[in-house]
Amino acid sequence: MRQFLKNFALISVGLIAGVAATIQLSATAQQCAQLPLDELRTLSNVFAQIKREYVEPIKDKQLLTDAVKGMVSSLDPHSTFLDKKDFSEMQEQTSGKFAGLGIEITSEDGVAKVLNPIEGSPAARAGLQAGDLITRLDDKPVRGMSLDKAVRTMRGTSGTKITLTIYRKSEERSFPVTITRAEIKVQSVKTKILDNDIAWVRITSFQERTVPDLAKKLTEIANQDPKLKGIILDLRNNGGGLLQGAVGVAAAFLPADVVIVSTKGQSPDSKQVFNATPAMYRLSEPGDPLAGVPEMFKKLPMVVLVNAYSASASEIVAGALQDYKRATIIGKTTFGKGSVQTVHPLTSDSALKITTAYYYTPSGKSIQAYGVKPDIPVDQNKDGDPDDVLIAREIDSEKHLRNKQSAEDKLIKDREQRRLEELQRIEEKNAKKTPEEKEKDKNKKPPELGSADDFMLTQAVAFINGQPVKRSSSKLE
Repeated sequence: MRQFLKNFALISVGLIAGVAATIQLSATAQQCAQLPLDELRTLSNVFAQIKREYVEPIKDKQLLTDAVKGMVSSLDPHSTFLDKKDFSEMQEQTSGKFAGLGIEITSEDGVAKVLNPIEGSPAARAGLQAGDLITRLDDKPVRGMSLDKAVRTMRGTSGTKITLTIYRKSEERSFPVTITRAEIKVQSVKTKILDNDIAWVRITSFQERTVPDLAKKLTEIANQDPKLKGIILDLRNNGGGLLQGAVGVAAAFLPADVVIVSTKGQSPDSKQVFNATPAMYRLSEPGDPLAGVPEMFKKLPMVVLVNAYSASASEIVAGALQDYKRATIIGKTTFGKGSVQTVHPLTSDSALKITTAYYYTPSGKSIQAYGVKPDIPVDQNKDGDPDDVLIAREIDSEKHLRNKQSAEDKLIKDREQRRLEELQRIEEKNAKKTPEEKEKDKNKKPPELGSADDFMLTQAVAFINGQPVKRSSSKLE
């Protein structure tokens, strides 16, 4: 088991060992021997027809690479063939260092929306704001472009430039911004102590350094304020990352050796149980990265903040802490990505990222497509979140893996009905607003997470202090 974890970690972060590559190639060769001949003949015929008759000549490598990409992408939204560029970018993401602009983005109305410019990044220095919509990247329109492609386009070599066309709702204008790319070092763990002896710990993604960095930050917090009366773990807008990072973060707040998450798929290697032990979350450093974390963090009253953009590894952490009743989950239902992807190197500069298992919370519950339901649903904004009804989750994806534990068709139908009811409620509410109120809504900026204007955070603080919490009125919750 320990050896499997070590190999899995190496593959996950893109460190390719020769032995691993050899084993993978041998396994692939065995599988190829079982391929159906009729389908291979069809593929060969199509390939030959394209080479002979297509309007323009196409290189063999491009045709075959695209065929492989199409085969893998047809499986589910998270399986993909990684060519040289994709593989390199994946390695950058897990290491926490890459060259780009320094913004967190999401998709809204077919374009890219800025969630948060990273402090000190090229995007922040250029004046980009949360809520800005990116409509063009150089001369290419963003509408119709996948979010992954938009991210890849904005990344590049340090020192190179890219021009973004920004639409700012508050000013009702579009304008170009030329930004020079630079190396971005993402600090995945951010902390501060709030005025009332409550620690706020935000994890932006799960990377190689997340667990040791969390341990360091928690120790600093305990030394700074030994009279802490609660902790808020903020996983909002955290799209996931390394599985070991999620196991380690959960282990920091749970008793030793308890089950954090289990995985189950077709392959024998996919059937695993991950416990709160160093062998399960240790990556590059020897010893236990959580060894020095004060015991107080396993007992302090705790809240976990989540939203629709909390996915994958974030849901592993939230699900484990909820199952053990170690923390109260506050916010919105999470994204619902309850599957595990494994990266198999194919050549020195390409790999196959494929969904290999479902993961299950300690109680055995699958959250695939359903997400983690908050114990207390709370809006991000004091007066509600009308845009939430437009946010697409895993269950809205056409090719998403189905949840095998319940009747998903009924859930989808019920969710669509509640979505329509919520849209109607919002329309009726907007119809009653004055022109001044509509203008105010138009100029509203998303609150900065962790700031005094962060309504969801204030409700988490109120809960720890034993005060009333304003619950969400959304029918989707």
